[in-house]
Amino acid sequence: MQSQALRADILMLVTAIIWGSAFVAQTSGMDHIGPFLYSGLRFALGSLCLLPLVLRGDRRQAKAEPFLTRGLLTGGVLMGLALALGINLQQVGLMFTSVTNAGFITGLYVIVVPLLGLLLGHKTGLGTWLGALLAVLGMFLLSVSDSFQVASGDWLQLIGAFVWGAHVVLVGVFASRHDPIRLAFLQFATCSLVSLVLALCLEPVHGEAILAAGPAILYGGVVAVGIGYTLQVVAQKHAIASHAAIILSLEAVFAAIAGAWLLGESLQLRGYIGCVLMLSGMLVAQLWPKKLPPSVSSLTEKA
Repeated sequence: MQSQALRADILMLVTAIIWGSAFVAQTSGMDHIGPFLYSGLRFALGSLCLLPLVLRGDRRQAKAEPFLTRGLLTGGVLMGLALALGINLQQVGLMFTSVTNAGFITGLYVIVVPLLGLLLGHKTGLGTWLGALLAVLGMFLLSVSDSFQVASGDWLQLIGAFVWGAHVVLVGVFASRHDPIRLAFLQFATCSLVSLVLALCLEPVHGEAILAAGPAILYGGVVAVGIGYTLQVVAQKHAIASHAAIILSLEAVFAAIAGAWLLGESLQLRGYIGCVLMLSGMLVAQLWPKKLPPSVSSLTEKA
């Protein structure tokens, strides 16, 4: 059990690195195409990347659940709808705010997840709350300057934070019940379909522009979606949702680093202090619950 938890933590940390760097690709892609078209194309590409694994996995696992069950389809579609709403709010918001601000505000789902968990009857330990507060304070120091103003893009990211919180909870619920690869494929396909329909209705679609955005689409589709979101689903099969939110929120750290390195966004001393606080929050959330009574630990494993 401990080895599975450690493996899940490592996979989620890798996911946070991928997601943080993907903010740059998301911004660059919109230099050529609209936000909905970019989301639709990269999630379509992510779906194609997973298709061989979906087909091969079904043949190799003799005792696996049927290829497509009602529960699997329901989970994949619900996760995909939440993903489509969250990613497109994030994508449109990036048109009106910086990568660093977007990373901070999106990361507020670290608080949303335990709150949603309470509504669902889950137990949340003191360590998780302390870790979440440290992480939020760290993200504030990392991303918000003294002259911070709430732009329209920031409001969209804030709404998206609540959607991401719901998505993390949904993944935690369904990934423990169904094959994670097929679940990831279904959510990618659903997100792609919704985004492409919105793009066809609201945005111009030109082949030359899509080719120009090709590198950003490839990174966003193959790396951020095909690898990153799949790792999230696989990792959360053996992780507690509220703990997963702490680790995944580190994407804000890596988004700020990528923004400073590739886009020239400044990272001052307070930003580095914020990184340290976020790392401290992750460690507190992971280590503190081990001191709780076994009865409480057994309850948290249901999340």
